[in-house]
Order: sequence, then C-alpha cells, then structure tokens
Amino acid sequence: MKAQETVGYQVKTAWQSIAKMYNRLTVENGFSQAIGYVLINVKKGGIPVTKIAPQMGIEPTSLSRLLNTMEDKELIYREKDTVDRRVVNLFLTEKGLELQKISKKIVIDYNNYIFSHLDENEKETFFKVIEKINALTNDISMAASLVEK
Repeated sequence: MKAQETVGYQVKTAWQSIAKMYNRLTVENGFSQAIGYVLINVKKGGIPVTKIAPQMGIEPTSLSRLLNTMEDKELIYREKDTVDRRVVNLFLTEKGLELQKISKKIVIDYNNYIFSHLDENEKETFFKVIEKINALTNDISMAASLVEK
C-alpha cells in the first residue's frame, strides 16, 4: 500500500494544507493560528481555563505559555469564578473580541469557499465519512484488534 492510499496520509496532508492557510491568514492579521483558535473558543460569558486545553488538543504547559502571551498582548484576562474560587475563567478584552471576529471570518470564509465547490451530496458524504473515521479511530476495541494482528 502506498502512503498516499492511507487514511492517515490523506487526513494529515489535508490538515497541513488547512493549517498552513490558517497560519498565513492569521499572521497577515497580526496573530497566530493558535491564538485564533483560543479566541474562537472563548464565549461571551467566558470559559474555564481547564476546558481550553482539551478543546485544542494541547498540553496544559503549552496552553499556559499561550495564555500568558495572549495576556501580554492584552487579548484576554483571567478571573476567579465567583461561585467556585478554584476555577479560573478566561475572558476576551476589546482587542481580543476584535481578533475573534477576524478569526471567525477566516474560518467562515474558508468553509464557504470549500462548500461552494461541493454539491450537497459531497458535503453530506464528507461529514458522514469523517465522523465515521473519527468514531472508528476512537474505538478502543478496534485499536486493540489492530495491535493483536
């Protein structure tokens, strides 16, 4: 089997292409893709810091550095939760809200561009297939059977 015929190769090369495009567009607007991703995930009422790392799939130490950078750039601020003082919530500053709008526009414009080149059947098939690949990849019994063979 050629590398190009594997699911991993196709998903990885597609993601690298998307990430490169997102990086180029965010850098043109003065921030990084990682910052843009955090900005998109912070809702109006804030979000607990502990929920950001799993959403982004990064380690807490990397997230900590990223959030410190974002604070230094005055894009976010942190506050202890009024109900549970152990929880620290993340909020966007005015500057962060402006960059959030840009981040969302980049994502929406990309999706609109891709979807304008796919018919309804292709879109539906894409989502069915990618969701199935994700579910199968996360299926522990499937992973265990791969190791046994």
